[in-house]
Amino acid sequence: MTQSTQDAVPRQSGARALGDPIVLLLSIGFIVAFIGLSFYDVDLVANSISTGFAWTARVFGTYFQLLLLATFFIATGLAFTPAANAKIGNLDAPEMSTFKWLSIILCTLLAGGGVFFAAGEPVYHFVVTPPAFDSEAGTPEAVANALAQSFNHWGFLAWAVLGSLSAIVLAHAHYVKGQPLQPRTLLYPVLGERLLRGPLGSVIDACCVIALVAGTVGPIGFLATQVSFGLHELFGLPEGYTGQLIILAALGSIYVLSSMSGIHKGIQLLSRFNVLLALTIGAVIFIFGPTLFLANSYMAGMGTYVSEFFTMATTTADTAPDWWMQWWTVFFFAWFIGYAPLMAIFVARISRGRTIRQMIVAVAVLAPIATSVWFTLLGGSGIYYQLTGAIELTEALNNFQFDVATLTVAQALPGGIWMAFAILLLTTIFVATTGDSMSYAIAVVGAGHDDPSPYVRAFWGIAMALMAAVLLNMGAGQISALQQFIVITAIPVSLILLPTLWNGPKAAYAMARDQGIIK
Repeated sequence: MTQSTQDAVPRQSGARALGDPIVLLLSIGFIVAFIGLSFYDVDLVANSISTGFAWTARVFGTYFQLLLLATFFIATGLAFTPAANAKIGNLDAPEMSTFKWLSIILCTLLAGGGVFFAAGEPVYHFVVTPPAFDSEAGTPEAVANALAQSFNHWGFLAWAVLGSLSAIVLAHAHYVKGQPLQPRTLLYPVLGERLLRGPLGSVIDACCVIALVAGTVGPIGFLATQVSFGLHELFGLPEGYTGQLIILAALGSIYVLSSMSGIHKGIQLLSRFNVLLALTIGAVIFIFGPTLFLANSYMAGMGTYVSEFFTMATTTADTAPDWWMQWWTVFFFAWFIGYAPLMAIFVARISRGRTIRQMIVAVAVLAPIATSVWFTLLGGSGIYYQLTGAIELTEALNNFQFDVATLTVAQALPGGIWMAFAILLLTTIFVATTGDSMSYAIAVVGAGHDDPSPYVRAFWGIAMALMAAVLLNMGAGQISALQQFIVITAIPVSLILLPTLWNGPKAAYAMARDQGIIK
């Protein structure tokens, strides 16, 4: 960190050790209120969120889609300009190797897809034809369309909003101008100095923290149910709340310790191990599984994704069933929007010394391509086994039982029970890598700089694990309700991201001028 940043954003102590008290009050207040209301009337909370979820998807769905489209095309266009040669964070060389850097980027958000959707979503779109296509479900003609629809949900648009334009704005504001590394800084060019010091800025930060908590507690809680279910099916271990608590405690311990040790120790070590394990599993699937089918399906699926890119990206409730848009395209796009400000903080931090072009290409191009390969290996294998009759997942997927789908596909893969166990281990570490990086990011928001107290990181990691434990005691339905809530929080968060469409390029050119790259 530069001296100017240290002066502008002093370390906090005493009563403010956990960060901005308003952010803390609103964020913890949300957790307490959600849990308290759930204890009071579970159905009231679930039904209220479901109603708000449906309304948000219907009214704001098209806006979310346009925001992601604009972000992707402006960011990729910026990558071709001379300004993209500017380096991030006032460093001449990167702090970590390219492999470590890419590993952290991939693992931080792929947890959601890697854990819950990579195996089941392509199979779902294979047995239920997406609205953008007219192929007959369950036929060879439906394979490429199913993969392409999955690529659309986890592809270029989704990743670009996480760490391109918003990360550029934050990197310039913090490392060059000495402004706090907080979501409110994204609105500084619009609302001015009062925003950085006043209560409105705290409310903006709190909205982003709440969205992140809603999106992260879900994978943490669902992982406990998935691993508990998997260990019961594979090894006959007891399945129930006690086992889920043990899994949560182990998971929480891993990601809390990782977060406390910092980016250059636990976070990058865990991410690097996870990527190496994923590469090993992927190689085994590709070499010993339906190799030719997977290779052909990936090429056809990627071709369909590119050729039908705008058709899928602009499908709306007028051209598709409301329920489909709510639970697929809008849900995923809103989920990424909810994550975006704090992910941008994290991406800006780990990309110091990289050029703007490298950061955009890594996040908006390389990460989605790697994601599409992973979805093809797991989901494409699932489609192959479904097509050949080796497995039958239609009923489970129509009931959105993705834990059943993941385990069923895993057991059908080469290695059987041991491959299934390896995938359970991989998914556990995937979620841990999200838990540690997001605990770090929330602590950064409270501190306003990129070196928050390890104890604050631990506080947020433990808080999310405890929230997952309490909600699991009420049933997986409350975890699902919390995940739906992130779609509602995407409304204010999207407004925070909107100015980055023009401030991102402005910040890039400002950095390039400061570094003498352009005049």
